Amino acid sequence: MRRSRAWGKNDEGSAALEFITVGVILLVPLVYLVIALGAIQEQTLGAEAAARHTARAVALAPDAAAASEHGEAVLTGIIDEYGLDPAEVDVSLSCSPAGVACPSAGATLTVTVAARVRLPLVPPVFGLDRAASVRVQAHAAQKVSRLWGTE
Repeated sequence: MRRSRAWGKNDEGSAALEFITVGVILLVPLVYLVIALGAIQEQTLGAEAAARHTARAVALAPDAAAASEHGEAVLTGIIDEYGLDPAEVDVSLSCSPAGVACPSAGATLTVTVAARVRLPLVPPVFGLDRAASVRVQAHAAQKVSRLWGTE
């Protein structure tokens, strides 16, 4: 028995075209998502490292002047290493118990580092790069020695 081609349309060769079309439609957003999440993860790790190492450098410094100097040096190194934008990095220090000078002997020092991650391939037109950004934040706590600053 002969098949008639009148029943169905000719689909020869269309599978490759459909695969390419669907593949591109699904693959392009997936690749962008992987790149964007990689950038966010990199900046998050940078913020965490900056908070942790800055808290440790300040807590281990012998006095307030050295603490400021060591903290700035460590923070600058981490910003350079992780490719953070120095204009977008905010650092704050706080100590507990409340009301004590920060840093001071016996206090618990908390360093908070916040940064803004700009998503890749977003043009800086009409402020789109600022709107398409993600804020990442990290905290680190370090106990300051009771003998801090007594040298």
